[in-house]
Amino acid sequence: MTIRERLEQEEEQRLSSRACLSVRSAGRERPAEPCPMRTDFQRDRDRILHSKAFRRLKYKTQVFLSPEGDHYRTRLTHTLEVSQIARTIARCLQLNEDLTEAIALGHDLGHTPFGHIGERALDELMPEGFRHNEQSMRVVDVLENDGRGLNLTYEVRRGILTHSGSIFPETLEAECVRRADRIAYLNHDLDDALRGGVLREFELPADCLKALGATHGERINRMIADIVDNSQQGDRLAMSPVMQSAMDGLRDFMFERVYRDEWRAKEEKRCEGVIRQLFSYYSEHPGEMPEEFVLTGYQEGTARAVCDFISCMTDRYAIRIYQKLFVPSGFALF
Repeated sequence: MTIRERLEQEEEQRLSSRACLSVRSAGRERPAEPCPMRTDFQRDRDRILHSKAFRRLKYKTQVFLSPEGDHYRTRLTHTLEVSQIARTIARCLQLNEDLTEAIALGHDLGHTPFGHIGERALDELMPEGFRHNEQSMRVVDVLENDGRGLNLTYEVRRGILTHSGSIFPETLEAECVRRADRIAYLNHDLDDALRGGVLREFELPADCLKALGATHGERINRMIADIVDNSQQGDRLAMSPVMQSAMDGLRDFMFERVYRDEWRAKEEKRCEGVIRQLFSYYSEHPGEMPEEFVLTGYQEGTARAVCDFISCMTDRYAIRIYQKLFVPSGFALF
């Protein structure tokens, strides 16, 4: 018996009947020889973790644009927090933690520079629109590994796609990630907004905090515990009406005071301008993109290639390319 086979047996003995077991995976689009040491979901997690797209998350915006402070979240730290929360829920419910972790680590690989600002800009520029969850799927299916993709299992790919948007998850593990994503961003964005002076403690909605908790850690713990307590049975995860109402109220407050407030307007326009000008430039000069995107242009059209190129950029890379193309440099003196 290989180590993988022993791990698969342990899954069957340990996990809930509601869990998605590795041996029951719908498989990969391209057949692959099983790993002797890792289950298929563990293998997917490792492929995502070692991908270039995962490393780029370190320099992509979460909410605060190019933060100078060391403690503000980036898209990478957001992903790690989502993974931790989702794995805790999955472990408590005896679901497949490896599948949950793989989905969580891959869920935001398709995010643009400047966060949702860049996403909105590309959504307006692309004829078919742009949604980061769909782009995350494209990253793992097509863009990574020199155009061959990561060849992930069906369950991980669908979990990445359905972590947001109108399509609902097909597994409870994917739903863990969908719920963990919201828990993570509401709490860490609130924490960052307080740290950055955008909000003050006395401004926070008291009725929501009464149910959710007064501190960052208390709020996360209560949300997780509530999901676990209300999801012991059935094919869906659930929250109590009181906790769900408080969470929705906090989300509404964050959209009003942080995500759409006037303090972001000027920087958002600048970021949108960077995305739009880069899109226009490379649409007119597609041959100046890296070779893999030039090839995509031949196969799928220039707009698709330019969109892929820009969405892969980190904040600082987008700014550097913008400066190189559009900001005059000084003349050397001879």
